[in-house]
Amino acid sequence: MKKEMLVFMLMLLCMMGFVLYGFIREEMTLIIPSLMVLVMLLIIGFIFSNYILERKYRVDENVLHLSREILHELAIPLSTIEANTLLLKRRCGKDDKSLKRLARIDDASKRLQRLYDELVYSIKKEIQNIERETFDVLSLVEERVEVMRLFQRNRFTLNLENTKVTADKIGFEKMLDNLLNNAMKYSPKESVIEVSLSHNILSIQDYGVGMDEVTLKRVFRRYYQIKEANSGEGIGLALVKAYCEEEKIGLEINSSKGVGTRIGLNLNQILLL
Repeated sequence: MKKEMLVFMLMLLCMMGFVLYGFIREEMTLIIPSLMVLVMLLIIGFIFSNYILERKYRVDENVLHLSREILHELAIPLSTIEANTLLLKRRCGKDDKSLKRLARIDDASKRLQRLYDELVYSIKKEIQNIERETFDVLSLVEERVEVMRLFQRNRFTLNLENTKVTADKIGFEKMLDNLLNNAMKYSPKESVIEVSLSHNILSIQDYGVGMDEVTLKRVFRRYYQIKEANSGEGIGLALVKAYCEEEKIGLEINSSKGVGTRIGLNLNQILLL
C-alpha cells in the first residue's frame, strides 16, 4: 500500500508541476500560492486515499480469511458423505430402493464437490496468478470423457487430433467438465455425444433438448437454468465464458430446439508455437 501511495503522490506532483510551469513562465507571483495549493492537495489526497485503500485491504483480508475457513469446513463433510455413501452401498446389497436413494445422495454430493472445486479455483485465481502450462488437448479430453463414462449414462464418440496448447490447464479441465456435464444433462440417456478436435477447433455435439434464440441469449448468465432441466447450479456456462474470454479462446454455440446443441472452442490463440 505504501508503494501505491508513493506512486500516487509522484503522479500528482508531476501533474501539478506541468501546471505550475505554465504559470511560472507568465507570472512569477503565482509560485508561492500555487505551491501552497499543491501541498494542500497532496495532504488531502494522501489522507483520502489512505483511508479508502486501508478499508478496502481490510475487507479483502477478512473475506479471504473467511473463505479459507469455509472451504476447510466444507471439505470435511463432503469427504464424510462420500465415504459413508460408499459404505452403505456395500451393505445394501441388492436392495434397489435403498440403492436408488443412495444414488441420489451420491449425485447431490458430486454436485456439491463440483461447486467446491470451482469455488477453490476461483479464490486461488483471486489470490495469485494461475500458471499456464503446455498440455495435449487430446489426452485431456480422453481423460475427462472416461470420467463421464463412469456415470454410465450417454455414449461418447471421439474424433480427435493431437493438439498442444499453452493455457491454464486446471481451468481448461473445469471448462471441459462443465460442457460435457451439460451435454449429458440435457440429452436423453440413449443419445450419443460427439466430441471432435480438428483444425484446432474442439467441438461438443449433443442431440438433446436444444435451445431457442431467446434461451441462447440468456444461457451465459450466471444462475440461469434451462426450464427442461432444473437440476444443477446454473453457473456452468457463465464460468465457461469467463474462462474463454480470459484465455482468448473463441467460443461459439449453435442450438436448435428439440434438435441439440453444438459448442465450438477455437484454440488458435493458445496453440503451442
